[in-house]
Amino acid sequence: MKRILLLNYEFPPIGGGGGVASKKIAMIFIENGYHVDCITTRYKGQKRMEEVDGISVYRVSIPCRNNKSVASIVSLILFPFLSLYSACKLCMKNKYEFIKTHFAIPTGPLGIILSKIFKIRNILFIYGGDIYDPTKRYSPHNNGILHCVVQWVLNYSDIIISDSQDIKMHAKQYYKINKQIFVIPLPYQKVTYQKISRELLGLEMGVKYLISVGRMVERKGYKLLLNAVSLIKDDALRLIIVGDGPQRQELVKLAGKLGLGDRVIFTGFVSEEIKFQFLAVSDIYILSSYHEGFGIVLQEAMQVGLPIITSNNGGQKDFVINGNNGIYFESGNMQDMCDKIKYLLDNNELIRVIQKNNLEKVEEFSQSRIYKVYTRLLESI
Repeated sequence: MKRILLLNYEFPPIGGGGGVASKKIAMIFIENGYHVDCITTRYKGQKRMEEVDGISVYRVSIPCRNNKSVASIVSLILFPFLSLYSACKLCMKNKYEFIKTHFAIPTGPLGIILSKIFKIRNILFIYGGDIYDPTKRYSPHNNGILHCVVQWVLNYSDIIISDSQDIKMHAKQYYKINKQIFVIPLPYQKVTYQKISRELLGLEMGVKYLISVGRMVERKGYKLLLNAVSLIKDDALRLIIVGDGPQRQELVKLAGKLGLGDRVIFTGFVSEEIKFQFLAVSDIYILSSYHEGFGIVLQEAMQVGLPIITSNNGGQKDFVINGNNGIYFESGNMQDMCDKIKYLLDNNELIRVIQKNNLEKVEEFSQSRIYKVYTRLLESI
């Protein structure tokens, strides 16, 4: 059996979209006869080694990882160093077709070191925050030390893959890269869930629900979203925010301050099934992020046929087309977000068109289609 070594400092349920993405990519190779070993961070209470959906997951204890959704600076710095021993043991034991390294930092240096020691081809996957994050003062694109590390990782990896044209563009804009970047969208496997009524979810009938899913961090723009909703004086409009993160208490307080206490539902972290149950009974999905590398949550919204409102900054523009299967608002513009919410709520015909187009669009990300793209790439190199 062909084997792949997957390296990622985050892996579900730890972290956010990058961890989910790495698992999704691993699954398409498993479906096609590969075995995948994964080296990742161990969170308190987790097993050091277990099988997760066919992936052999090896977790390394990293000091100062005290939050499930967000990694501390110390844990990021330590991950490649403390994971090296476990990764070397696996490389000595198994013959790998290639290494799948996710994120230029902090995982990138680990992938390159293993690649050089064991002469294994290293494929680097870049997602966004490891290249460019406009909401972080220590984003690699404007931090001298991190910039040098990322540039070194990009140039010494054998293959670079981005999940969107936006991330490819930012990588080329901010770093001197001497090789091609291949763009391959993330695969999507439809989630099976039991549909239930709004009543069973504790929601009201006869009102409109906006919904957003994600980690409560600055980049997701939830403060902007709450302020935009507060401008819409409609008692029949509600907002559901699914997820958790370091900003949760701050956002709850802000909702109260804006007079939205009874119009906003913070579900916290929920299971995949419950997340989809909320999505299925909502009316509009809204992505308020200042920047998004790709947007897995938009594929999930497409599966249930939700119309989408999204910022115009990020990789989501590869597959959400303004006026066709979604509507853009100007990133960071609260009033424009508010106006687009009101516009879509008042346009039932456009909602029906977007719903239909999204149900069709999500089929483009099937695992079989994306696997064919990977095989063509690997065969051509």
